[in-house]
Amino acid sequence: MSSSDNIFGTNRYTKTAVILHWLIAIAIFGMFALGWFMADLPKEGPKQMSYDLFDWGIYTWQLAEESSPRTFYFNLHKSIGITILALILIRVLWRITHKPPALLTGYKTWERKLATGTHHLLYLLMVALPVSGLIMATYSKYGVKWFGIPFIKGLDNTPMRKVYEEAHELIGVIILVVLILHIVGALKHKFIDKDDTLKRMSL
Repeated sequence: MSSSDNIFGTNRYTKTAVILHWLIAIAIFGMFALGWFMADLPKEGPKQMSYDLFDWGIYTWQLAEESSPRTFYFNLHKSIGITILALILIRVLWRITHKPPALLTGYKTWERKLATGTHHLLYLLMVALPVSGLIMATYSKYGVKWFGIPFIKGLDNTPMRKVYEEAHELIGVIILVVLILHIVGALKHKFIDKDDTLKRMSL
C-alpha cells in the first residue's frame, strides 16, 4: 500500500496493481474471443497484404508480406499472448515486491481461505496459459513471431505440439471457470454483502 493510502486510511491496491489487473483481465478475455474466432477460419484461404481487423471497419492492419486469414490471426494470437505473458510477469514481480492490502475484516474464515486460494491459483494459471501456448507454438513448424518480428524458430515436432495444444486448451478451460467464480464472488461482495471489495481494485 502506498503512503497516500495509509494517510487516508483506505485499503486499496496500488494504482500500478489496479492498472495491470484490469489490463490483463481485458486482454485474457479478448484472447478467448480471438481464439474462438480464429478456430473457425479455414486452413486454406486467399493471402492478403492487409486485413480489416475482425471485419469491424475500425482498423486495417498492413502486413510486410502476404498472409492467409488463419495465419494472420494465429500470429496475432501468439503476439498478444507473448505481450500478456510479459505483463503477467511484471504483475507477479509487483506482487512479490509490494505487499497487498489486508482482506476486509468482514470476511468470514472460509471467504478468506477461498479468496487467498483463488488468487494463488489465478496467478499460476495466468502464467501457465501463455507459457503452454508459447511452447506449443515453438513445437510447430512455423515457430513464433512477435508482431512480425522472428522470436522463436519452429521445431516442427507434431507429437509434442499436440501435447501442449491439449494442455493449453485444458488450462484455458480451467482459468475460464476460475475467472467466472472470481467475478461471481466480486459481484456477491458488491450486491449481497455490500462491502468495499470492488473499491479496493479501482482507481
